[in-house]
Order: sequence, then structure tokens, then C-alpha cells
Amino acid sequence: MANRFHVATRKGLFTIHRGNAGWAIERASFLGDNCTLVMHDPRPELGSEGTLYAALDHGHFGVKLHRSVDGGVAWQEIATPVYPEKPADYVPKTPPMEGQAYDWVLKLVWALSPGGSEQKGRIWCGTLPGGLFFSDDHGDSWELNRPLWDHPQRESWFGGGADYPGIHSICVNPLDPDHLTIGISCAGAWITRDCGQSWNCGGEGMRAEFMPPELAMDPNIQDPHLLVQCPAEPDALWVQHHNGIFKSTDAAGSWTEIEEAGPSTFGFAVAVHPKNPETAWFVPAVKDEQRIPADGKVVVTRTRDGGQSFDTLSKGLPQEHAYDLVFRHALDVDDSGDCLAFGSTTGSLWVSEDGGDSWETVSEHLPPIHAVRFEKGLL
Repeated sequence: MANRFHVATRKGLFTIHRGNAGWAIERASFLGDNCTLVMHDPRPELGSEGTLYAALDHGHFGVKLHRSVDGGVAWQEIATPVYPEKPADYVPKTPPMEGQAYDWVLKLVWALSPGGSEQKGRIWCGTLPGGLFFSDDHGDSWELNRPLWDHPQRESWFGGGADYPGIHSICVNPLDPDHLTIGISCAGAWITRDCGQSWNCGGEGMRAEFMPPELAMDPNIQDPHLLVQCPAEPDALWVQHHNGIFKSTDAAGSWTEIEEAGPSTFGFAVAVHPKNPETAWFVPAVKDEQRIPADGKVVVTRTRDGGQSFDTLSKGLPQEHAYDLVFRHALDVDDSGDCLAFGSTTGSLWVSEDGGDSWETVSEHLPPIHAVRFEKGLL
């Protein structure tokens, strides 16, 4: 079972460690800075326990990336993805849901994922406004994946809650690192089996009720809030979508909607058991205008049978006047599948060591939490 995870917040990055007295904050980094994402790369290429990466959004001063090879004690600033100049003869299309064409300028690092165990130095990076970048030198330099960026369907992508389309989920198949599935808001799930040389939009089954009926099932306009993959069975994927919960058992070739899941099927976060693709966790909320827990009660829902039934888990979580929203990257599960952690927009942080049956409060006073990530090992 894991004994360390990292929490990216509006005012810094916090390392949480389990010691003899239980879970507690071990270290704070980048205090006062908006840390939007953290990633642990388990490959021991730079550090014996892997490498940490942190994304910072400095607003007017732009996005920065930092790397640590000693568990977050010291940090080094590294390169940030840069979009190319627009060709002189480029005539942009105006996205269907927006009033103007998108800038080719980095707005946010929204996803980070290490490559395969044999892909030395490879890191994938998803961004707003919808570019997928990769690095083969641990983030010292970045290159835009042009086959996806130049795909004729890309210019019909549009923003969900953000003003720009964004890549927020990158699932690298641990059995075949050339096979990636990415989640895009709003553009659905996109798949490559040749390490990004070609791409196709994932299969039918997702539903976007915010679109006209004739477009609701179009795979390229879907708004998945997060897409996760079972490491032990990579063809199994779960999506927390704006319009509910969906799962795929054929590597995103098709999707099945889960219509009943406790208080709500709406939310942002989802985690899947690393060894059992039938088990997944969600943090439900009320959409669209409210975006708060149903009845002011924070709960986690869990299925152990592929979505046929759900448990509503509340032991140790606030059940009265609690208005915590959990962002898409703010729930995670460790390698054992027993230990979970999630954090909220109110700065509350909870941990479970029994698969979600019960929860303990680690903190109620952190800044708003963007992301929670366990340190994990190689398969």
C-alpha cells in the first residue's frame, strides 16, 4: 500500500506521507503559486524513486514546468511546450460553439503522463488549446504531435467549461506504449496505435445532451470530464462524462452508458482499480448551474461489478452543509487498489485505506485542490 502522495493546489504543492502517527503533510513546495497538476514518473532514470513533475499557472506570466529527482525536496525549472507559428497561408475555421478561432498559444498544462518503461525520457503532455506534446528528454524540450494537431476534425473541437478545447486525459497502454487513448473536452476519446503517427476518434456510445438531437451521439463533440484505464486490462476504460458515466471494454471502440449510480451520475473525477476493471470510484455532484454535492453530503460511489450496481460510501465524510466539488484530477487510487485519496475545492483532503468503505480527514485547510496523485511503481 502506498505511503506517499502529492496534492496540487491553488497555493502550492503538498506532499502527504503516512508515518507512525498516520497521514500528515510532509512538505510544501511553491507556496503561493497556482500548482495545477503533479505527476509521478516511476521510471528510475533520473531518481531512484522516480521523478516528480509539477505544472504552475502564473496567469499573466504564463505556464511553467518543474522537475524534482529527490521526492520534491529540490526543484528545477524545465522547458514548457511551445506552439509553432501559424503558417502564413493558414486560414482558421471558427469552431461551431465559439465566436472566434483559437490562438496557437499555451493556456494550460492539463495532462501529464510518462511513456512506456522502455521509452527512455518519454513524457506526454496534454494542453489547452488542444495540443498534444511529447518529450524524449524528461521535459528538457517538447515537440507538438502534428498528426493530431493537423487532423481535419480538430478544428471542430470546442471548449467545455473552459474557453478552449483541452486534452485532460492521457492513457498509455502499459502492454503497448505505442497505443494511447486520450480524453478531450470537447472532442471525446481519441486513439493512436502507432505512437501518434495516426489518430481516430473513439467509437460510438457516448451521448451529449447539450447538443441538438441530431448531433448528440457524434463522437467528436463529446465532453468526457476524465478518462481512465485499468493497467492490468488496458482495453477496459471508464469515463466520467458531462452527461453521465460510460465504460468501454474494447479499447474505446464503443461505449456503454451507466444510467444509475447513487445520488448522481454527474461529476468530474473517476478512478479505476489497477487490477480489477470492474471496480471504479466516482465523486457525484449536481449539475449544471449548482455543481455541489447532492443534499450537501460528500459521498463516493463505487461499483464492483462493472456498473451493474453501486455502493454509496459516506463513512467519515461530511454529511451536512458540505459543498465540496472534486475536480477531475483530484481523486486517485494506489497500486494496491485499497488506498484512495481525494481533495476538494474547499481544501479538504480525505484518505481511505479500505477501498472507500471508510474515510479519514487529512486536512480541512488546504487551498483549493486541483490534483491528487499517488507515487506508483512500474507494472
